[in-house]
Amino acid sequence: MKDYLGGKEALEGAEAVISELADSITRRVENLTGTVSEAFMEPVVRVGVTGLARSGKTVFITSLVANLLDRGRMGGLAAQAQGRIEAAYLQPQPDDTVARFAFEEHLGALTGPSPHWPSSTRAVSELRLSLRVKPTGLLGGLSGPRVIHIDIVDYPGEWLLDLGLMEKSYSEWSAEVFARLETRAEAAGFLALAGRVDGAEKLEEPQAQALAAAFTAYLNAARDAGFYDCTPGRFLLPGALEGSPVLTFAPLLAGAGAGRKSLWREMERRFEAYKSKVVTPFFREHFAKIDRQVVLIDALGAIHKGPQAVEDMRRAMSDILSAFKPGQNAFLKRLFLGRRVEKILFAATKADHLHHDQHAALTGIVEAMVRKAADRASFAGAEVRAMSVASLRATVEDEMRHEGEMLKLVRGKLLSSGKQAAFYAGDLPSDPSKLLQPAREGAEQWLDQDYQIMSFAPAVLELARGDGPPHIRLDRAAEFLIGDRL
Repeated sequence: MKDYLGGKEALEGAEAVISELADSITRRVENLTGTVSEAFMEPVVRVGVTGLARSGKTVFITSLVANLLDRGRMGGLAAQAQGRIEAAYLQPQPDDTVARFAFEEHLGALTGPSPHWPSSTRAVSELRLSLRVKPTGLLGGLSGPRVIHIDIVDYPGEWLLDLGLMEKSYSEWSAEVFARLETRAEAAGFLALAGRVDGAEKLEEPQAQALAAAFTAYLNAARDAGFYDCTPGRFLLPGALEGSPVLTFAPLLAGAGAGRKSLWREMERRFEAYKSKVVTPFFREHFAKIDRQVVLIDALGAIHKGPQAVEDMRRAMSDILSAFKPGQNAFLKRLFLGRRVEKILFAATKADHLHHDQHAALTGIVEAMVRKAADRASFAGAEVRAMSVASLRATVEDEMRHEGEMLKLVRGKLLSSGKQAAFYAGDLPSDPSKLLQPAREGAEQWLDQDYQIMSFAPAVLELARGDGPPHIRLDRAAEFLIGDRL
């Protein structure tokens, strides 16, 4: 019996290797086909857009597309400033099995007579924007305008964080999770249940389901509390997988002496199945085909919540960068190595919550958060940049004297009451270490400053002909992401 089981495990291992090899060959053939098509026909740039919780992915994509269609506010995009973009138009996305990003619906929500923020991302969606551009240089007059397709892929940030699981074993992941949960009140229920469980005991499905349910409840509570390491991401957005065994597992304390039919072994098997049957297909079908990537982050929200939230965000962004295959998409490299992410933009959203004098400090904080991982990506040939943006500007700047000091603040309509209010978030330090060092040291609160955040509603817009929605640095973000291809 032992020989049979050993032979069965060896056969399963060989099948996994063969499957991985077949997938690799398929991806390279797809990349070769795409590369040759781009070389001789119309080039395509695939831009992935994701973000951590409540970072504003839907608004970012909607405003970016609207401002590329009506480019009156896109002076920072060189091709537009030089008058080389002749036309922009939407086309059906190339992937027939992926939902279309509901651009018109979301734009109507933001620009209608009663503007409101659109619903958040729940699954993968895609949109193709095509630009007709006049080339530069000597050959520009000979070849005439060319068409460049921008495929924008929107997907939940929780799914991106799952890529960090690929290099971890079940025992490693479990140990990391329990180390994080020790100080989190949101995890009390799950920790109490897990503490009564012996992983070496025989699997009982009701017990496995109870553990998975308790862990899922913790993940939802942690996300609501502002934590960013809420993986596995499909536990939060299960879709059609809800209730399946691949989502019915949880971390366990070390199961010494756990046998084949034990709870520990089954949890381990389901964890590996999650990686192979959920995360890997997402990577193969969507993520691995991306050329440029935008990661949106609500850094102001994390700063408002305190040092622990800032440190949690820093770790999450480090995990995100480690999941990429950074490098340059040179022609021969793409033929033999597959696509690599050439550019990664970390965009701190809601810059309109600050006076512009503080935007540089916000950008510096984000740059410091991703410095180590960004250096690694840059060494591999990718370009990484941080930027403070507002996809849709909801405030105007103002000044107010308070206790003899002139405060630079912003004014807008409160989301909660609809009333106009002036808001001062607090002075961000020009030296990021003044925030990141206390965060790394586990401080529970900021020592000498309180940072506030306010939720503003979108303002009623009156757009001039040819103007997209008002924004902050969306044109510079577009220049970084696609300017070299225009």
